[in-house]
Amino acid sequence: MYKNVLQHIENVSIWPIISLVIFFLFFVIMLWYVFTEKRSFINYMKNLPLDENKNKSDIKSQHI
Repeated sequence: MYKNVLQHIENVSIWPIISLVIFFLFFVIMLWYVFTEKRSFINYMKNLPLDENKNKSDIKSQHI
């Protein structure tokens, strides 16, 4: 049944290619973001769950 439905859609073969391209672009952009992020921000985020006593103004001023 599903096979017949997909056969009647025009240009159905292009959708898997578009999906792969979108996934690949997202993956590459995320890799670029991770490798170009500042080390201080990464350390700040890593320690965030452990910092219970800091107030919000201190936190904002530290990672800038």
